[in-house]
Amino acid sequence: MGAHPPASTPPALSLEALSFSYGDRFALDGVCLDIEAGVFTALLGPNGAGKTTLFSLIARLFRPSAGRIRVGGHDLGSQPNRALARLGIVFQQPTLDLDLTVGQNLRYAARLHGIAGGRARARIAALLDRLELGERQRDKVRELSGGLRRRVELARALLHEPPVLLLDEATVGLDVPSRTRIVDDVHALAARGVAVLWATHLVDEVRAGDRVVVMHRGAIRADAECGALMRQLNAPSLTEAFAALIGAAPPAAARAAAGVGP
Repeated sequence: MGAHPPASTPPALSLEALSFSYGDRFALDGVCLDIEAGVFTALLGPNGAGKTTLFSLIARLFRPSAGRIRVGGHDLGSQPNRALARLGIVFQQPTLDLDLTVGQNLRYAARLHGIAGGRARARIAALLDRLELGERQRDKVRELSGGLRRRVELARALLHEPPVLLLDEATVGLDVPSRTRIVDDVHALAARGVAVLWATHLVDEVRAGDRVVVMHRGAIRADAECGALMRQLNAPSLTEAFAALIGAAPPAAARAAAGVGP
């Protein structure tokens, strides 16, 4: 008998027909999405589109009304520990302890992930060096600027070397240089093979070649590479393509080309 063909590698993150409601109000309605390793996927949507709810489901803070979440092939419902161990998450709201130093925050997070001793010290030192935070290790977090705090949160999310990185409005409240630095850092991680899901309402955080998933009112309205999306909607810029998808309905031909509903 011939050899069996190799099993296909599951997506880094898979969302299958995911729905969620707050009482009688639907927040997500049948969301389907696969995120692959080494791809920067921008989840683009206005405030209230359902992005934070989606992240809360993936982080298992909420349970979906319907649908399934898999991380690296591990079902979040039946194998939560295996699934969550593959995720690094930076939430919209800061969660660092302001009265601890940078190093203390990271050492505490390392212990939560079961990383101790020399391995923890090496991982922390490498991440602080990569994110240019080495000289701030002994500073209390409350003494840092908003941009530096976000870089500490990114370092914390990467401590256990997760293959999937989720960032929910990670640049909110930051100045332009700090925003640019964070976006650059995360694109570099995607280039190294990390699967990135970057939720934002800011079009200027999307780069040429990024995958763009537009979400509005709890549903996915479009999913394409940035340039392809603009061509499908005959839009001169991503800003105009985005506005067409979340505002007044684009022409029927453009909707059909983008694969969105009537």
